[in-house]
Amino acid sequence: MSPATQSRAEGCNRTEIRGNIVEMTFTVTIYRDEDGMYIAECPAIPGCVSQGRTESEAEENVRDAIRQCLAARAELGLPLTVTTRQVQVDVAD
Repeated sequence: MSPATQSRAEGCNRTEIRGNIVEMTFTVTIYRDEDGMYIAECPAIPGCVSQGRTESEAEENVRDAIRQCLAARAELGLPLTVTTRQVQVDVAD
């Protein structure tokens, strides 16, 4: 087996493991909503959101959502991810 190769795709880190298996690492945000549910979002994939009763469950659920969103975007011929970046904002103390 050849060594894994790494590349940077927009919005994620991508490592080719073997053949058609690719490991992609995404940043996700997790926060608690007003009903006490944990909401997990993947900013690099528009509309990719899930939830869970715990942070761990929300994280696992967003993994599944990411897989499904990537498959749907590929099927529609859309880019898999969008550009994400950090911006600096001045706020008053």
